[in-house]
Amino acid sequence: MDVHGTVTEGFEPVRDAFVRNFETLGERGAAVAVYRDGQRVVDLWAGTRDVDGTAPWERGTAQVVRSATKGVAAAVLLLLHQRGQLDLDAPVGHYWPEFKARGKERVLVRHVLNHRAGLPVLDRPLTPEEALDPLRGPEAVAAQAPAWEPGTDHGYHALTYGWLLDELVRRVTGQAAGAWLTAQLTGPLGLDLWLGLPDAEAGRVGRAGRVEGPEPAHGLRLRPKRSVTEAYQDPASLTRRAFAAITPFPDQNDPAYRAAALPATNAIATADGLARFYATLIGDTAGAARLFTPETVALARAEESAGPDRVLVVGTRFGLGYMLHGSASPLLTPGSFGHPGRGGALGFADPDTGIAFGYVTNGFRKTVTADPRAQGLVRAVRGALGL
Repeated sequence: MDVHGTVTEGFEPVRDAFVRNFETLGERGAAVAVYRDGQRVVDLWAGTRDVDGTAPWERGTAQVVRSATKGVAAAVLLLLHQRGQLDLDAPVGHYWPEFKARGKERVLVRHVLNHRAGLPVLDRPLTPEEALDPLRGPEAVAAQAPAWEPGTDHGYHALTYGWLLDELVRRVTGQAAGAWLTAQLTGPLGLDLWLGLPDAEAGRVGRAGRVEGPEPAHGLRLRPKRSVTEAYQDPASLTRRAFAAITPFPDQNDPAYRAAALPATNAIATADGLARFYATLIGDTAGAARLFTPETVALARAEESAGPDRVLVVGTRFGLGYMLHGSASPLLTPGSFGHPGRGGALGFADPDTGIAFGYVTNGFRKTVTADPRAQGLVRAVRGALGL
């Protein structure tokens, strides 16, 4: 495998793990970037830009990162809170009066971020065309009754998270989350990361698709528990319904899908863009001062939800907008916060070590929260640090 890029001395194990992903785990095209204390120490890419093509992956090739989008979008709400524009403990209906319908008066802004709003499903799923309309998703969740008493339990809001967050940002700022993110964060920082892909950048994005690969032999569970399998197979389960809130799911290679801004699922990024985003949240980087104050970092990584997840079935841990280190989604250390993307992508920050990590791929596997390729890279970073 012809691997391009560089690693700083001491981080060679990450390159070795990256090569193994191609040799043993069926990787087609991917990139990984790691920052330490604001300096890039890993910048690697290899394979083909398209999952079904032969053109090489190049520096700057970007991919859709699926639910790793959620960690990017969460920064918008946390920054609005940091700037005094949004109260995390206010009812959502304070900003969005139409949302109060059907027993949702007590849903707080923090419940959107910690997956305790009770709104992971829609009684009537949206069509792809409806989902791309920026008004239809928020209208649907505003009209939806909670699946459980808000605030009393947690369950992954796989798709509805994006509409909840987007409308909150719109009510507070007058801008959709993607537009605010571009104007206030990714644009000024020059990040290769978009929530709503501009036409001018479309040529940089590779085609993504499903891939199969052998399971690793390093001790991770080879097959999901029966309860998890049954939950995904049962059309009436919260699991199945949450992931079917858009039915059928849009073609992720469709230019219209990429140009839309769905804050739960369709950010597009390079590995460097994703890693540098997290690096800038927790510390100064070249040309940019840190975005999160220590108090906001504490909000991101303080446990808000933990235990059996009503949607994912397995035990999950969430801070405000971010998955936390745990068995369902191992990150670097117990103090890490970030978000995986279903089937592959991963971005996170670890304030205790100064590490920020970004991995993107064009090959989506069946994994939901802990892809073997990303996990191999994370273990390599841990080893390089002597952790």
